[in-house]
Amino acid sequence: MKNTFVIAEIGMNHDGSFGNACRMVDVAAECGADAVKFQTHISSAETTRNAPMPPYFKGEPRYQYFERTAFTLETWNALKAHCDERGVEFMSSPFSEEAVALLERVGVARYKIPSGEVTNLPYLDAIARTGKPVLLSSGMSSWAELDAAVETVRRRHDRLTVLQCTSEYPCTYDHVGLNIMGEMAARYGLPVGLSDHTLTNYAAFTAVTLGATVIEKHFTLSRNLYGSDAKHSLEPPQFADLVQGIRAIEVMLGTPKDKDDVTPFKAMKEIFQKSVVAVVDIAEGTTITSEMVAVKKPGWGLPPARLGDVIGGRAARKIPADTPLTAEDVELRRA
Repeated sequence: MKNTFVIAEIGMNHDGSFGNACRMVDVAAECGADAVKFQTHISSAETTRNAPMPPYFKGEPRYQYFERTAFTLETWNALKAHCDERGVEFMSSPFSEEAVALLERVGVARYKIPSGEVTNLPYLDAIARTGKPVLLSSGMSSWAELDAAVETVRRRHDRLTVLQCTSEYPCTYDHVGLNIMGEMAARYGLPVGLSDHTLTNYAAFTAVTLGATVIEKHFTLSRNLYGSDAKHSLEPPQFADLVQGIRAIEVMLGTPKDKDDVTPFKAMKEIFQKSVVAVVDIAEGTTITSEMVAVKKPGWGLPPARLGDVIGGRAARKIPADTPLTAEDVELRRA
């Protein structure tokens, strides 16, 4: 049973290298990701030249960084084809309406809205007009802003999943806000998920148990790579553990058990539980006293709860010492 859509967020960790991007796709696929997600930046459409860098990355000016690492349409097409070959869905978050138009030419199956675009309602409407499923990240929005974003998409269609997200890099456990995920589900009546910026898998695992249908985590080949997100990303062993853990949780949540069904434990019960056992030879017809019996393994005789009924009862036949008593061995005080 597989209910959770797991996204490896490669983002810009390829640093503009098609070869690095393909290698990251390969490894993410090997780790079990359902999709790999990149970011589509068109500097001239997205940002002014003097826009500030985020506090967690001061490597180079934002405009130049996006321009240097951008892919051409041909490269995007080749990257999507590589994803198709590896059996993982190609995704990319657009950061402008021009980027949406580019990704439409590439042929994305769904859109992931980055947290910074939640208040960009014309952009959201452009994406909703494509009719494709939308994953809406909520990392830096108020309820009013998120309400407006959800309403904008829903005017076009209802194929929307809202992701709880905290726009901190890295995010500490006390800022994850998993309660908000449940509040979003109740508020909008839509599927929910988690875009997780913590450095471990614990928040994602908890989110799945709380009903997340989508989990997104940053992914890199090495945290030592250059760029804005690499040091906040999961490396392959951690990401593989993320997928394996989620699949295990799905099995556990998807296979409820009946506590009264002890059939699977029949052999174990006989080995580990105890019975009323004769500790001396008991002749047929003898009234059984407390000195003649004890509670010992194995558990295929009368259970210890019947000890009081055995004592004072009569031996229905000869009972050798060290024998678990059965109902045929004893005329119980209370049948």
